[in-house]
Amino acid sequence: MVSTPTRTTAARTAGGSAAGGSTRPAPAAAPSPAGRRPVTPAARVRGWYRGFWAALEGTGKSRNGSTYYLILGSTLALTAIGIMMVLSASSVEAIAAGESPYSAALKQGGFAAIGLFAMFVLSRVNVVWMRRIAWPVIALAIALLGLVLLVGRSALGNQNWIDVGPFTFQPSEAAKLALALWMATVLDRKAKLLHEWRHALVPVVLPGAMIVLGLILAGNDLGTAMIVMIIVAAALFFAGVRLYLFGIAGAFLAVGTTILAVTNPNRMCRILSWTGQTCADGSDLNYQSTNGLYGLASGGWFGVGLGQSRQKYSWIPEAHNDFIFAIIGEELGLVGTLVVLVLFAILGAAIYRVVVAQQDVFHRVLAGTIMVWLLGQASVNMAVVTGLAPVIGVPLPFISYGGSALLMSLCAIGVVLSLARAQMAPGMQPKKMLKFGPAAFANSVRSARAGRAATKAATTSTSRGSTGSPAKPAPKKSTPRSSAPKNPAPKTRTKA
Repeated sequence: MVSTPTRTTAARTAGGSAAGGSTRPAPAAAPSPAGRRPVTPAARVRGWYRGFWAALEGTGKSRNGSTYYLILGSTLALTAIGIMMVLSASSVEAIAAGESPYSAALKQGGFAAIGLFAMFVLSRVNVVWMRRIAWPVIALAIALLGLVLLVGRSALGNQNWIDVGPFTFQPSEAAKLALALWMATVLDRKAKLLHEWRHALVPVVLPGAMIVLGLILAGNDLGTAMIVMIIVAAALFFAGVRLYLFGIAGAFLAVGTTILAVTNPNRMCRILSWTGQTCADGSDLNYQSTNGLYGLASGGWFGVGLGQSRQKYSWIPEAHNDFIFAIIGEELGLVGTLVVLVLFAILGAAIYRVVVAQQDVFHRVLAGTIMVWLLGQASVNMAVVTGLAPVIGVPLPFISYGGSALLMSLCAIGVVLSLARAQMAPGMQPKKMLKFGPAAFANSVRSARAGRAATKAATTSTSRGSTGSPAKPAPKKSTPRSSAPKNPAPKTRTKA
Protein backbone atom coordinates (compact mmCIF):
# COMPACT_ATOMS: atom_id res chain seq x y z
CA MET A 1 0.00 0.00 0.00
CA VAL A 2 1.43 3.34 -1.09
CA SER A 3 0.67 6.32 1.08
CA THR A 4 -0.20 9.60 -0.62
CA PRO A 5 1.25 12.81 0.74
CA THR A 6 -1.13 15.13 2.51
CA ARG A 7 -2.01 18.19 0.51
CA THR A 8 -1.58 21.66 1.90
CA THR A 9 -4.41 24.05 2.59
CA ALA A 10 -3.67 26.07 -0.54
CA ALA A 11 -3.82 22.93 -2.69
CA ARG A 12 -7.15 21.90 -1.20
CA THR A 13 -8.57 25.37 -1.85
CA ALA A 14 -7.51 25.37 -5.48
CA GLY A 15 -8.93 21.89 -6.00
CA GLY A 16 -12.22 22.81 -4.46
CA SER A 17 -12.60 25.88 -6.65
CA ALA A 18 -11.98 23.93 -9.83
CA ALA A 19 -14.37 21.14 -8.99
CA GLY A 20 -17.32 22.89 -7.49
CA GLY A 21 -16.83 26.40 -8.73
CA SER A 22 -16.84 27.76 -5.19
CA THR A 23 -14.68 30.81 -4.59
CA ARG A 24 -15.14 30.84 -0.82
CA PRO A 25 -11.72 30.75 0.88
CA ALA A 26 -11.00 27.85 3.13
CA PRO A 27 -10.84 28.58 6.84
CA ALA A 28 -7.41 28.96 8.38
CA ALA A 29 -6.12 25.65 9.53
CA ALA A 30 -5.50 25.33 13.24
CA PRO A 31 -1.97 24.38 14.23
CA SER A 32 -1.60 20.69 14.55
CA PRO A 33 -1.09 19.42 18.08
CA ALA A 34 1.54 17.11 16.71
CA GLY A 35 3.63 20.09 15.56
CA ARG A 36 3.83 21.60 19.03
CA ARG A 37 6.55 20.72 21.46
CA PRO A 38 5.01 19.50 24.70
CA VAL A 39 5.54 21.86 27.60
CA THR A 40 7.08 19.91 30.45
CA PRO A 41 6.57 20.84 34.11
CA ALA A 42 10.29 21.60 34.38
CA ALA A 43 10.04 24.08 31.51
CA ARG A 44 7.06 25.74 33.16
CA VAL A 45 8.95 26.07 36.43
CA ARG A 46 11.95 27.56 34.61
CA GLY A 47 9.70 30.02 32.80
CA TRP A 48 7.99 31.05 36.01
CA TYR A 49 11.35 31.41 37.76
CA ARG A 50 12.80 33.61 35.00
CA GLY A 51 9.68 35.73 34.83
CA PHE A 52 9.65 36.18 38.60
CA TRP A 53 13.29 37.35 38.72
CA ALA A 54 12.84 39.58 35.67
CA ALA A 55 9.90 41.29 37.36
CA LEU A 56 11.72 41.51 40.67
CA GLU A 57 15.15 42.64 39.50
CA GLY A 58 14.62 44.15 36.06
CA THR A 59 16.69 43.48 32.97
CA GLY A 60 19.64 45.05 31.20
CA LYS A 61 20.66 48.45 32.51
CA SER A 62 17.53 48.75 34.67
CA ARG A 63 18.59 46.15 37.21
CA ASN A 64 17.55 47.45 40.62
CA GLY A 65 19.90 45.27 42.69
CA SER A 66 17.28 43.05 44.31
CA THR A 67 19.76 40.13 44.21
CA TYR A 68 22.28 42.17 46.18
CA TYR A 69 19.77 43.16 48.83
CA LEU A 70 18.27 39.67 49.10
CA ILE A 71 21.73 38.24 49.86
CA LEU A 72 22.43 41.02 52.33
CA GLY A 73 19.03 40.84 54.03
CA SER A 74 18.94 37.07 54.43
CA THR A 75 22.50 37.04 55.80
CA LEU A 76 21.74 39.74 58.36
CA ALA A 77 18.53 37.96 59.39
CA LEU A 78 20.29 34.61 59.87
CA THR A 79 23.08 36.26 61.86
CA ALA A 80 20.60 38.03 64.13
CA ILE A 81 18.67 34.79 64.68
CA GLY A 82 21.94 33.05 65.49
CA ILE A 83 22.96 35.55 68.19
CA MET A 84 19.50 35.40 69.73
CA MET A 85 19.42 31.60 69.79
CA VAL A 86 22.99 31.32 71.10
CA LEU A 87 21.94 33.48 74.04
CA SER A 88 18.90 31.29 74.67
CA ALA A 89 20.66 27.94 74.26
CA SER A 90 23.87 28.73 76.19
CA SER A 91 22.56 30.66 79.19
CA VAL A 92 21.62 27.62 81.29
CA GLU A 93 24.96 25.84 80.96
CA ALA A 94 26.81 29.13 81.49
CA ILE A 95 24.98 29.74 84.78
CA ALA A 96 25.68 26.15 85.85
CA ALA A 97 29.39 26.73 85.15
CA GLY A 98 29.41 29.92 87.23
CA GLU A 99 29.73 32.22 84.22
CA SER A 100 27.61 35.08 82.95
CA PRO A 101 24.57 33.92 80.95
CA TYR A 102 25.53 36.46 78.29
CA SER A 103 29.15 35.35 77.83
CA ALA A 104 28.64 33.17 74.74
CA ALA A 105 26.21 35.60 73.12
CA LEU A 106 28.58 38.54 73.67
CA LYS A 107 31.46 36.64 72.07
CA GLN A 108 29.25 35.67 69.16
CA GLY A 109 28.10 39.27 68.80
CA GLY A 110 31.70 40.51 68.81
CA PHE A 111 32.72 38.12 66.04
CA ALA A 112 29.55 39.07 64.15
CA ALA A 113 30.53 42.76 64.32
CA ILE A 114 34.02 41.98 62.99
CA GLY A 115 32.59 39.73 60.31
CA LEU A 116 30.02 42.31 59.18
CA PHE A 117 32.75 44.94 58.86
CA ALA A 118 34.87 42.52 56.80
CA MET A 119 31.81 41.69 54.69
CA PHE A 120 31.19 45.39 54.08
CA VAL A 121 34.80 45.99 53.01
CA LEU A 122 34.87 42.98 50.67
CA SER A 123 31.53 43.97 49.13
CA ARG A 124 32.95 47.35 48.08
CA VAL A 125 36.08 46.13 46.31
CA ASN A 126 36.75 44.31 43.07
CA VAL A 127 37.55 40.67 43.81
CA VAL A 128 39.96 40.47 40.87
CA TRP A 129 42.84 41.67 43.04
CA MET A 130 42.27 38.65 45.31
CA ARG A 131 43.89 36.46 42.66
CA ARG A 132 47.27 37.90 43.66
CA ILE A 133 46.92 36.69 47.24
CA ALA A 134 45.50 33.24 46.43
CA TRP A 135 48.81 31.37 46.70
CA PRO A 136 50.00 33.12 49.92
CA VAL A 137 46.58 32.55 51.51
CA ILE A 138 46.47 28.81 50.77
CA ALA A 139 50.08 28.47 52.01
CA LEU A 140 49.14 30.25 55.25
CA ALA A 141 46.05 28.03 55.67
CA ILE A 142 48.15 24.86 55.25
CA ALA A 143 50.70 26.18 57.75
CA LEU A 144 47.97 26.87 60.32
CA LEU A 145 46.45 23.42 59.82
CA GLY A 146 49.87 21.91 60.47
CA LEU A 147 50.29 24.11 63.54
CA VAL A 148 47.02 22.76 64.95
CA LEU A 149 48.51 19.26 65.05
CA LEU A 150 51.48 20.57 67.05
CA VAL A 151 50.04 23.06 69.54
CA GLY A 152 46.29 22.81 68.93
CA ARG A 153 43.64 22.15 71.54
CA SER A 154 41.52 19.01 71.43
CA ALA A 155 37.82 18.92 72.34
CA LEU A 156 35.27 16.13 71.97
CA GLY A 157 37.80 13.97 70.16
CA ASN A 158 38.69 16.57 67.51
CA GLN A 159 41.89 18.62 67.45
CA ASN A 160 40.78 21.71 65.59
CA TRP A 161 41.48 24.84 67.61
CA ILE A 162 44.39 27.13 68.41
CA ASP A 163 44.19 29.28 71.54
CA VAL A 164 44.76 32.97 70.83
CA GLY A 165 44.56 34.72 74.17
CA PRO A 166 41.00 34.48 75.55
CA PHE A 167 39.71 33.32 72.16
CA THR A 168 40.09 30.17 70.08
CA PHE A 169 40.61 30.09 66.33
CA GLN A 170 39.68 27.22 64.03
CA PRO A 171 42.01 27.19 60.98
CA SER A 172 39.89 24.63 59.13
CA GLU A 173 37.15 27.25 58.70
CA ALA A 174 39.61 29.70 57.17
CA ALA A 175 40.95 26.90 54.96
CA LYS A 176 37.51 26.57 53.30
CA LEU A 177 37.54 30.14 51.99
CA ALA A 178 41.26 30.01 51.17
CA LEU A 179 40.79 26.78 49.21
CA ALA A 180 37.83 28.22 47.28
CA LEU A 181 39.84 31.31 46.31
CA TRP A 182 42.93 29.30 45.34
CA MET A 183 40.99 26.76 43.26
CA ALA A 184 39.15 29.54 41.41
CA THR A 185 42.47 31.19 40.56
CA VAL A 186 44.14 28.00 39.32
CA LEU A 187 41.12 26.76 37.36
CA ASP A 188 40.76 30.15 35.69
CA ARG A 189 44.36 30.02 34.45
CA LYS A 190 43.89 26.46 33.16
CA ALA A 191 40.41 26.98 31.71
CA LYS A 192 41.39 25.89 28.19
CA LEU A 193 43.08 22.70 29.43
CA LEU A 194 40.41 21.32 31.75
CA HIS A 195 39.10 18.87 29.16
CA GLU A 196 42.16 16.75 30.00
CA TRP A 197 41.87 14.89 33.28
CA ARG A 198 45.45 15.51 34.40
CA HIS A 199 45.05 19.28 34.09
CA ALA A 200 41.74 19.07 35.95
CA LEU A 201 43.27 17.18 38.86
CA VAL A 202 46.74 18.74 39.08
CA PRO A 203 47.34 20.82 41.16
CA VAL A 204 43.77 21.44 42.38
CA VAL A 205 43.12 17.94 43.72
CA LEU A 206 46.65 16.58 43.76
CA PRO A 207 48.35 17.85 45.82
CA GLY A 208 46.33 20.96 46.84
CA ALA A 209 43.05 19.64 48.20
CA MET A 210 44.60 16.36 49.36
CA ILE A 211 47.05 18.20 51.63
CA VAL A 212 44.21 20.18 53.22
CA LEU A 213 42.06 17.06 53.62
CA GLY A 214 44.93 15.06 55.08
CA LEU A 215 45.69 17.69 57.73
CA ILE A 216 42.02 17.99 58.68
CA LEU A 217 41.59 14.22 58.92
CA ALA A 218 44.77 14.04 61.02
CA GLY A 219 42.87 16.15 63.56
CA ASN A 220 40.05 13.54 63.48
CA ASP A 221 37.48 15.93 62.00
CA LEU A 222 35.56 13.91 59.42
CA GLY A 223 32.65 16.39 59.27
CA THR A 224 34.81 19.31 58.13
CA ALA A 225 36.63 17.00 55.71
CA MET A 226 33.29 16.12 54.08
CA ILE A 227 32.48 19.80 53.60
CA VAL A 228 35.91 20.38 52.04
CA MET A 229 35.23 17.50 49.62
CA ILE A 230 31.96 19.17 48.64
CA ILE A 231 33.82 22.46 48.06
CA VAL A 232 36.38 20.77 45.80
CA ALA A 233 33.66 19.02 43.78
CA ALA A 234 31.75 22.31 43.39
CA ALA A 235 34.84 24.14 42.11
CA LEU A 236 35.51 21.47 39.49
CA PHE A 237 31.85 21.39 38.43
CA PHE A 238 31.53 25.14 37.89
CA ALA A 239 34.85 25.15 36.04
CA GLY A 240 33.38 22.77 33.46
CA VAL A 241 35.33 19.59 34.18
CA ARG A 242 34.16 16.43 32.38
CA LEU A 243 31.36 14.71 34.30
CA TYR A 244 32.84 11.22 34.13
CA LEU A 245 35.59 12.37 36.50
CA PHE A 246 32.96 12.96 39.19
CA GLY A 247 31.77 9.37 38.90
CA ILE A 248 35.31 8.04 39.30
CA ALA A 249 36.02 10.41 42.19
CA GLY A 250 32.71 9.44 43.86
CA ALA A 251 33.65 5.76 43.75
CA PHE A 252 37.04 6.45 45.32
CA LEU A 253 35.48 8.67 48.00
CA ALA A 254 32.88 6.03 48.85
CA VAL A 255 35.62 3.44 49.34
CA GLY A 256 37.75 5.88 51.35
CA THR A 257 34.86 6.91 53.57
CA THR A 258 33.99 3.29 54.25
CA ILE A 259 37.58 2.53 55.24
CA LEU A 260 37.72 5.59 57.52
CA ALA A 261 34.45 4.57 59.20
CA VAL A 262 35.32 0.90 59.68
CA THR A 263 38.81 1.55 61.04
CA ASN A 264 37.57 4.03 63.67
CA PRO A 265 35.48 2.57 66.54
CA ASN A 266 33.93 5.95 67.39
CA ARG A 267 32.68 6.53 63.85
CA MET A 268 31.45 2.96 63.53
CA CYS A 269 29.54 3.31 66.79
CA ARG A 270 27.86 6.46 65.51
CA ILE A 271 26.70 4.65 62.38
CA LEU A 272 25.41 1.70 64.41
CA SER A 273 23.56 4.03 66.79
CA TRP A 274 22.01 5.84 63.84
CA THR A 275 20.67 2.57 62.46
CA GLY A 276 19.17 1.68 65.85
CA GLN A 277 21.76 -0.89 66.92
CA THR A 278 23.85 -0.97 70.06
CA CYS A 279 27.58 -0.38 70.09
CA ALA A 280 30.00 -3.02 71.35
CA ASP A 281 30.59 -1.11 74.61
CA GLY A 282 26.88 -0.45 75.10
CA SER A 283 27.17 3.32 74.54
CA ASP A 284 24.69 5.35 72.52
CA LEU A 285 26.42 8.03 70.47
CA ASN A 286 23.10 8.92 68.87
CA TYR A 287 22.08 10.49 72.19
CA GLN A 288 22.24 14.04 70.82
CA SER A 289 20.16 13.25 67.77
CA THR A 290 17.51 11.45 69.83
CA ASN A 291 17.05 14.37 72.21
CA GLY A 292 17.14 16.76 69.27
CA LEU A 293 14.14 14.93 67.82
CA TYR A 294 12.41 15.18 71.20
CA GLY A 295 12.96 18.95 71.12
CA LEU A 296 11.61 19.30 67.59
CA ALA A 297 8.57 17.18 68.45
CA SER A 298 7.74 19.07 71.65
CA GLY A 299 7.89 22.42 69.85
CA GLY A 300 4.71 21.84 67.86
CA TRP A 301 3.57 24.54 65.48
CA PHE A 302 4.62 27.65 67.39
CA GLY A 303 7.04 26.32 70.01
CA VAL A 304 7.13 26.50 73.79
CA GLY A 305 8.37 30.10 73.76
CA LEU A 306 11.70 31.84 73.36
CA GLY A 307 14.02 30.87 76.21
CA GLN A 308 11.67 28.13 77.49
CA SER A 309 13.44 25.09 76.05
CA ARG A 310 13.74 22.06 78.34
CA GLN A 311 16.19 20.07 76.20
CA LYS A 312 18.93 22.67 76.73
CA TYR A 313 19.11 21.67 80.41
CA SER A 314 21.99 19.29 79.63
CA TRP A 315 19.75 16.92 77.71
CA ILE A 316 21.44 18.07 74.49
CA PRO A 317 25.18 18.55 75.14
CA GLU A 318 26.57 21.71 73.54
CA ALA A 319 23.08 22.76 72.49
CA HIS A 320 24.29 26.15 71.22
CA ASN A 321 26.72 24.52 68.77
CA ASP A 322 25.84 21.85 66.22
CA PHE A 323 22.30 21.13 67.55
CA ILE A 324 21.03 24.68 67.80
CA PHE A 325 18.49 23.91 65.07
CA ALA A 326 16.74 21.57 67.55
CA ILE A 327 16.47 24.42 70.07
CA ILE A 328 14.99 26.63 67.35
CA GLY A 329 12.37 23.97 66.64
CA GLU A 330 11.55 23.55 70.32
CA GLU A 331 11.29 27.23 71.25
CA LEU A 332 9.93 28.67 67.99
CA GLY A 333 8.17 25.58 66.65
CA LEU A 334 7.69 24.50 63.08
CA VAL A 335 7.16 28.12 62.06
CA GLY A 336 10.61 29.05 63.35
CA THR A 337 12.34 26.22 61.53
CA LEU A 338 10.50 27.10 58.31
CA VAL A 339 11.64 30.71 58.63
CA VAL A 340 15.25 29.52 58.82
CA LEU A 341 14.73 27.21 55.83
CA VAL A 342 13.15 30.00 53.79
CA LEU A 343 16.02 32.37 54.59
CA PHE A 344 18.56 29.79 53.43
CA ALA A 345 16.46 29.18 50.31
CA ILE A 346 16.39 32.91 49.52
CA LEU A 347 20.14 33.12 50.10
CA GLY A 348 20.79 30.16 47.81
CA ALA A 349 18.49 31.40 45.03
CA ALA A 350 20.03 34.88 45.09
CA ILE A 351 23.61 33.57 45.01
CA TYR A 352 22.63 31.26 42.16
CA ARG A 353 21.51 34.34 40.22
CA VAL A 354 24.99 35.78 40.72
CA VAL A 355 26.66 32.55 39.61
CA VAL A 356 24.76 32.09 36.35
CA ALA A 357 25.40 35.71 35.32
CA GLN A 358 29.20 35.34 35.48
CA GLN A 359 31.12 35.01 32.22
CA ASP A 360 34.58 34.86 33.79
CA VAL A 361 35.68 31.43 35.08
CA PHE A 362 37.27 32.90 38.21
CA HIS A 363 34.10 34.71 39.26
CA ARG A 364 31.81 31.77 38.44
CA VAL A 365 33.90 29.20 40.29
CA LEU A 366 34.40 31.42 43.34
CA ALA A 367 30.71 32.34 43.70
CA GLY A 368 29.49 28.81 42.94
CA THR A 369 31.88 27.25 45.44
CA ILE A 370 30.75 29.62 48.18
CA MET A 371 27.10 28.84 47.42
CA VAL A 372 27.62 25.08 47.63
CA TRP A 373 29.76 25.43 50.75
CA LEU A 374 27.17 27.38 52.77
CA LEU A 375 24.06 25.55 51.56
CA GLY A 376 25.73 22.13 51.68
CA GLN A 377 26.91 22.66 55.23
CA ALA A 378 23.47 23.87 56.29
CA SER A 379 21.84 20.82 54.69
CA VAL A 380 24.21 18.40 56.42
CA ASN A 381 23.61 20.05 59.81
CA MET A 382 19.83 19.91 59.46
CA ALA A 383 19.99 16.31 58.25
CA VAL A 384 21.96 15.34 61.38
CA VAL A 385 19.55 17.15 63.73
CA THR A 386 16.48 15.58 62.13
CA GLY A 387 18.00 12.10 62.19
CA LEU A 388 18.47 11.76 58.42
CA ALA A 389 22.24 11.30 58.79
CA PRO A 390 24.60 10.03 61.50
CA VAL A 391 25.91 12.52 64.04
CA ILE A 392 28.66 14.61 62.40
CA GLY A 393 30.19 17.70 63.91
CA VAL A 394 29.14 20.34 61.35
CA PRO A 395 27.88 23.78 62.51
CA LEU A 396 24.88 25.56 61.04
CA PRO A 397 26.20 28.60 59.10
CA PHE A 398 25.50 32.02 60.64
CA ILE A 399 23.55 30.47 63.54
CA SER A 400 25.68 27.96 65.48
CA TYR A 401 28.09 29.27 68.10
CA GLY A 402 31.61 29.68 66.77
CA GLY A 403 33.50 32.84 65.97
CA SER A 404 35.74 31.37 63.28
CA ALA A 405 32.87 29.83 61.33
CA LEU A 406 30.76 33.00 61.53
CA LEU A 407 33.66 35.25 60.53
CA MET A 408 34.62 33.18 57.49
CA SER A 409 31.00 32.77 56.38
CA LEU A 410 30.44 36.53 56.47
CA CYS A 411 33.68 37.14 54.53
CA ALA A 412 32.49 34.67 51.90
CA ILE A 413 29.19 36.55 51.63
CA GLY A 414 31.16 39.78 51.19
CA VAL A 415 32.87 38.29 48.13
CA VAL A 416 29.50 37.32 46.63
CA LEU A 417 28.08 40.78 47.38
CA SER A 418 30.94 42.33 45.43
CA LEU A 419 29.95 40.28 42.38
CA ALA A 420 26.26 41.07 42.87
CA ARG A 421 27.05 44.77 43.17
CA ALA A 422 28.78 44.73 39.78
CA GLN A 423 25.54 43.45 38.17
CA MET A 424 23.52 46.44 39.33
CA ALA A 425 22.83 49.50 37.20
CA PRO A 426 25.63 52.05 37.66
CA GLY A 427 23.32 54.62 39.20
CA MET A 428 21.98 52.14 41.78
CA GLN A 429 25.26 50.63 42.98
CA PRO A 430 26.20 51.30 46.62
CA LYS A 431 28.99 53.83 46.56
CA LYS A 432 32.57 52.94 47.35
CA MET A 433 33.83 54.55 50.52
CA LEU A 434 37.45 53.44 50.32
CA LYS A 435 39.77 51.92 47.76
CA PHE A 436 41.59 48.76 48.72
CA GLY A 437 44.04 46.46 47.05
CA PRO A 438 46.90 46.90 44.60
CA ALA A 439 44.57 46.92 41.60
CA ALA A 440 42.54 49.81 43.02
CA PHE A 441 45.73 51.70 43.86
CA ALA A 442 47.06 51.19 40.33
CA ASN A 443 43.76 52.35 38.86
CA SER A 444 43.83 55.49 41.00
CA VAL A 445 47.40 56.26 39.86
CA ARG A 446 46.44 55.76 36.21
CA SER A 447 43.37 57.94 36.66
CA ALA A 448 45.47 60.70 38.22
CA ARG A 449 47.98 60.56 35.35
CA ALA A 450 45.20 60.58 32.77
CA GLY A 451 43.64 63.60 34.48
CA ARG A 452 46.90 65.53 34.44
CA ALA A 453 47.48 64.63 30.79
CA ALA A 454 43.95 65.76 29.87
CA THR A 455 44.41 69.07 31.69
CA LYS A 456 47.73 69.69 29.95
CA ALA A 457 46.24 68.86 26.54
CA ALA A 458 43.29 71.18 27.15
CA THR A 459 45.63 74.04 28.12
CA THR A 460 47.77 73.50 25.02
CA SER A 461 44.78 73.41 22.67
CA THR A 462 43.40 76.61 24.18
CA SER A 463 46.69 78.46 23.68
CA ARG A 464 46.86 77.46 19.97
CA GLY A 465 45.07 79.19 17.12
CA SER A 466 42.55 77.71 14.76
CA THR A 467 45.29 76.88 12.18
CA GLY A 468 47.29 74.94 14.68
CA SER A 469 50.25 77.42 14.69
CA PRO A 470 51.48 78.63 18.04
CA ALA A 471 49.65 81.73 19.20
CA LYS A 472 51.45 84.85 20.29
CA PRO A 473 51.94 85.50 23.96
CA ALA A 474 48.92 86.91 25.66
CA PRO A 475 50.47 90.27 26.73
CA LYS A 476 51.60 91.10 23.17
CA LYS A 477 48.26 90.05 21.71
CA SER A 478 46.21 92.16 24.09
CA THR A 479 48.37 95.32 23.90
CA PRO A 480 47.30 97.62 21.02
CA ARG A 481 50.72 99.29 20.81
CA SER A 482 52.41 96.09 19.66
CA SER A 483 50.24 95.97 16.50
CA ALA A 484 50.56 99.70 15.60
CA PRO A 485 53.83 99.46 13.58
CA LYS A 486 52.25 96.89 11.26
CA ASN A 487 49.23 99.07 10.42
CA PRO A 488 49.52 100.29 6.75
CA ALA A 489 47.07 103.20 7.23
CA PRO A 490 49.69 105.93 7.86
CA LYS A 491 51.56 105.03 4.63
CA THR A 492 48.32 105.36 2.64
CA ARG A 493 47.70 108.87 3.95
CA THR A 494 51.29 109.95 3.12
CA LYS A 495 50.99 108.93 -0.53
CA ALA A 496 47.71 110.77 -0.87
